[in-house]
Amino acid sequence: MHHYGNKIIDESRQGEALMLESEGHKKLYIESYGCQMNFSDSEIVASILAGEGYSTTKNPEDADLVLLNTCSIREKAEQTVRNRLSHLQYLKKTKPDVKIGVLGCMAERIKDKLLDEEKLVDLVVGPDAYRDLPELLKEVNDGRKAVNVILSKEETYGDINPVRLGGNGISAFISIMRGCDNMCTFCVVPFTRGRERSRNPQSIIEEAVQLQDAGYKEITLLGQNVDSYLWYGGGLKKDFAKASEIARASAVRFAELLRRVAEAVPGMRIRFSTSNPQDMTADVLHTIAEYPNICKYIHLPVQSGSSRILKAMNRGHTREQYMELIEKIRSIIPDCGLSHDMIAGFPGETEEDHQDTLSLMEFVKYDFGYMFKYSERPGTYAARHLRDDVPDEVKTRRLNEIIDLQQKHSLFRNQQYIGKTVEVLVEGTSRKSEDHWFGRTTQNTVVVFPKEQAKPGDRVWVTVEYCTSATLLGKLASLSC
Repeated sequence: MHHYGNKIIDESRQGEALMLESEGHKKLYIESYGCQMNFSDSEIVASILAGEGYSTTKNPEDADLVLLNTCSIREKAEQTVRNRLSHLQYLKKTKPDVKIGVLGCMAERIKDKLLDEEKLVDLVVGPDAYRDLPELLKEVNDGRKAVNVILSKEETYGDINPVRLGGNGISAFISIMRGCDNMCTFCVVPFTRGRERSRNPQSIIEEAVQLQDAGYKEITLLGQNVDSYLWYGGGLKKDFAKASEIARASAVRFAELLRRVAEAVPGMRIRFSTSNPQDMTADVLHTIAEYPNICKYIHLPVQSGSSRILKAMNRGHTREQYMELIEKIRSIIPDCGLSHDMIAGFPGETEEDHQDTLSLMEFVKYDFGYMFKYSERPGTYAARHLRDDVPDEVKTRRLNEIIDLQQKHSLFRNQQYIGKTVEVLVEGTSRKSEDHWFGRTTQNTVVVFPKEQAKPGDRVWVTVEYCTSATLLGKLASLSC
């Protein structure tokens, strides 16, 4: 599991084929790459195409339509998809009518290459154009190449009930907004997913209630920047100032959305991702503290501990402002788990800047973190204006120092739980042992314990006996009521 910018990338799921039980006379094969947002979008696509008579298959050879939902966050991600597209050309030989398409964040950036130069695909569809898929498929079936990569000011897919694919049947994601306005200089998201707009809160609550009725126990509210969620009847966040007085007065922000969801599904755990420090307000923290079913965990990307580098990244906050926010979190939610994203070797980073990052980490002592070397992404401000001037060996050394320090802090945080009894939502069998369950605490820390009479979906109490830097290990103390 890695974070790139603010995007959670689960390496174990890259290229996962989506599968659901449904009847349809045509077969859809869809693979997802990149962040959780893309996996969520694949569920929306499957729902739209189910209305066109498509059911999913896990076997590309059986498919009438093959779709790859793509990611632009790293060069490696794009190369993986290109290699996969080249490999999938064999399908055309045995089944000439099969159609191959690319969805998502790579779509706009390399549409001409994929369609015209390399002729690898029939269809290119950007993240805001999935409703257009039925029409685009008609174009393709009539022998034309079809493209729609236009980014929308309105599209949130709020009325489409996603079909839940894969997963454990216990935890689900609800997309609450699309796009991002932050324009961090290292990030491609504003260019690939467009400007920020939020979903109608009522549709979010209805989706949460449906998931609760379907037996899910935990939801994660998902957005590139959840703290800037803003619903005022529809439209872009940047246009809020032009809204009517009534619309502005009745606007729903993230704290209010959290409150409404928490009250609508009191039996479910609620998480959210990702937060941006400059947008997180005290009312959000008070809401988390107030509701027992909102998890006491905040993923709070910082990217660097140096104010100079934060300014070059256009992060919208200084080192001191970030530290003040950490202190505010600690005072309002004393038992809050905290994690970070950190970039080593951003353009212009000096040894002093790097030491600022290490000292910030010492100040916070995060529970865990997602750490990586800076790599230039085409189309970003940094790629156009900042020279990637930190040598790779220096980036690697700095990254290793950040990782080593985080390991030390993760172990320190986990050691505080030894001898304590913690509530755990059981998610499934431990990867390392068939005889053990694993689950997570409200702080998002993984707990492993012998199976006994608990089962997935149960909330149980576990007494922690020992730990590693990544995991708490213990024994079942009691089954929760």
